[in-house]
Amino acid sequence: MKKALLILFAILPISLASVGTTLSKTASPKVSLASSWLGVYDELQLAGIGLQRAVYEYALRGAEKMNPSNPILSIVDLSQPSSKKRLYIIDLVHRKLLFQTYVSHGRNSGELMANSFSNVFSSYKSSLGFYQTLNTYQGKHGLSLQLKGLERGFNDNAFSRAIVLHGADYVCEQIIKQTGRLGRSQGCPAVSNALSKSIIQAIKGGSCLFIYSPDANYLTKSSYLTNA
Repeated sequence: MKKALLILFAILPISLASVGTTLSKTASPKVSLASSWLGVYDELQLAGIGLQRAVYEYALRGAEKMNPSNPILSIVDLSQPSSKKRLYIIDLVHRKLLFQTYVSHGRNSGELMANSFSNVFSSYKSSLGFYQTLNTYQGKHGLSLQLKGLERGFNDNAFSRAIVLHGADYVCEQIIKQTGRLGRSQGCPAVSNALSKSIIQAIKGGSCLFIYSPDANYLTKSSYLTNA
């Protein structure tokens, strides 16, 4: 009897390995989260409110690599002028557009259009790429949201530069009527005071924020948008 058991245990690991190999060959391929969220673009008719499909798909690609703990996707589309509502905040799980509103860019990134970007301290420019939202704090702009830049060379100095999401009185339609554009920040994505608290509460705690521009240097070198 003991001899028979010893033979059985000697064979068992080989049998389990064989079963594991068989399962790995026959198991269904992993479903991409980005693929499952592609349909949200059409469901919410985002094309009709100014968000290009390509920009949305870029954002999904990066969000999937991030695997955010908070499934809210925020897109700042700097291909649009600041006079447009170019911040889109989407609840991917419930497939809802939570906000579409104004957002500022850095004062040295441009006037109406943002066309120059930097990761350098005191540049007062916006930084492109993917960010993780962190914690809230009370600062000179009231409730503000810390951001962690995830892309080396593009936005990884954001936290040290104090690039945060906050409310500002220069982000409003009255300023647009007076000057033709929003006021500008020191590099932060600032939103209106009226919406800042609601936006911060919705996206805090590990969600994905994507600041986009059709910048060739960024699009070809971003580790979140390429296979690197």
